[in-house]
Amino acid sequence: MNRYTTMKQLGDGTYGSVLMGKSNESGELVAIKRMKRKFYSWDECMNLREVKSLKKLNHANVIKLKEVIRENDHLYFVFEYMKENLYQLMKDRNKLFPESVIRNIMYQILQGLAFIHKHGFFHRDMKPENLLCMGPELVKIADFGLARELRSQPPYTDYVSTRWYRAPEVLLRSSVYSSPIDVWAVGSIMAELY
Repeated sequence: MNRYTTMKQLGDGTYGSVLMGKSNESGELVAIKRMKRKFYSWDECMNLREVKSLKKLNHANVIKLKEVIRENDHLYFVFEYMKENLYQLMKDRNKLFPESVIRNIMYQILQGLAFIHKHGFFHRDMKPENLLCMGPELVKIADFGLARELRSQPPYTDYVSTRWYRAPEVLLRSSVYSSPIDVWAVGSIMAELY
């Protein structure tokens, strides 16, 4: 972690906190996620769903995992920096987004999601807080902590996604579901954008 200087906390979640950082070498801003639980081996780190999925996903609308650092049994994910999430963008707007802006946001989300699904994963927690932005012009899917491989075998846990974004099969407690639950959540996000 000595290659980065941390600047301020950006958020705090169930599994970790996120800090804004700066590369000491290049000056580039990054987001550093520090996991709350300890990791005692490198193999344990590499088997995390977030690491397994993001290592394989390189797309303009999927957050880029730059590196994984394990230091003193603490695990850090270094991501490209994005200034806000879609929830903040919607909350801070003083008027409705024009339809062209909504279309562009949705196009980016669906492009990223199609790529994720094509490469064998589904997200399971699509919501505005997990869509990172540099204004409405650039949107990226983030937080792959609940992601699963499409080829993995059910049953899955029934806790996925935030209630407002849950597909009917999840609400009805089915343990057999797949990538369409992400599409349902994106439809809910689109409704909120209007």
